[in-house]
Amino acid sequence: MIFPISTDSPIRRTPWVNYGLIAFNGLILLATHGAGPGHWSIPLHLNTGEPALYQFFSYQFLHADLGHLAGNMLFLWVFGNSVNGTFGHIPYLLFYLAGGLMAGLGFAVENSGPDTAVSLVGASGAVAAVTAAYVAIFPRCHVRLIYWFFFIGFIDIRALLVVVFKIVLWDNIIAPRLGSAGSVAYSAHLAGYAFGFAGTMGLLLIRALPRDQFDAVALFKRWWQRQSFAGTMRDPTARATAQHGRVARPISMNDVDSADKESENSEEVTALRTAIASCVTAGDLPGAAERYQELIALDEKQVLPRQQQLDVCHRLYTDGRSLQAAAGYERFLRTYANAAEALDVRLLLGIIYARDLEQYEAAERHLTDVKDRLTGDRRIAQHREWLSVVLTQLGRPSTEA
Repeated sequence: MIFPISTDSPIRRTPWVNYGLIAFNGLILLATHGAGPGHWSIPLHLNTGEPALYQFFSYQFLHADLGHLAGNMLFLWVFGNSVNGTFGHIPYLLFYLAGGLMAGLGFAVENSGPDTAVSLVGASGAVAAVTAAYVAIFPRCHVRLIYWFFFIGFIDIRALLVVVFKIVLWDNIIAPRLGSAGSVAYSAHLAGYAFGFAGTMGLLLIRALPRDQFDAVALFKRWWQRQSFAGTMRDPTARATAQHGRVARPISMNDVDSADKESENSEEVTALRTAIASCVTAGDLPGAAERYQELIALDEKQVLPRQQQLDVCHRLYTDGRSLQAAAGYERFLRTYANAAEALDVRLLLGIIYARDLEQYEAAERHLTDVKDRLTGDRRIAQHREWLSVVLTQLGRPSTEA
């Protein structure tokens, strides 16, 4: 048998609501101990034949026995504390109740016929929603599992793998088809998982929840960028588009090895540089960034005056064009290596390569270069955090204290 017992995810605040839910479920089990026909709690079960609205909430706090309660509360403890800490107290409580509601609806739809009407109790639907929310927020954190067959042991596995493959696919889809489903409400579990993951992804997308570079939305976004980037690199014209943005010139196979070719139209280069300077002076940085992309398309060796180059690169990065911004920052460093801003630019480049482009070797080169040369607690903390991430991705031990 295998059960989760802990995670390594951060808990941003004391999860008082999760503690309260666990305690309340326990008290309700004590109050309903020995319940039989006609017991006061029977009307609180979710009756799929004639469900009342209140039953979609009341059933969540009733359990058949101590084992039923213990299993649900173990999962709620393991995954719910960090989710509560991320959501906050009232939003977490509402999310928990909504997860149970959606799980109850899923179960009721499957068992709504006159010959299939049954009653449902248990927090497993709501707990499933919380578990799926955990995966959306902390997919790369680890879950510690305890297993025992002929011996007992522990193993740490990524949360995404544990929840998707073990808890959802195996426990709720594959295993029930290999044997008797018994009295377990698998449809309620699956409805809870679906609601929890989709709802949390939506909240992350609209930034109603705190975001970081390792949540499921960020991971999917970077995966999509890598897939798109890999597709664009299959032909020379696409490579130009990837490097220079939407203003890139189509090129032929004969142009691939012509990176050092001189600009064919020096007058146009001069006009673009003048236009960029005018845009920067007027505060039109989006316009300056577009003209800069056109300039690089004509002559990739072009570098603007120091402050203009920085302003344009910052704008490209703000607009989400991380690849173009990184190329611009690299040109800045080659031309203005001794500038006062060089250290900050190298630190920023290291972060961009690690967080946005996942080019960890390039990130390591820049972060290592500025090591021990940065000042200020914030910059030093950023450097330490991202160097640790990069070294972990490269499979190298960190030397940071």
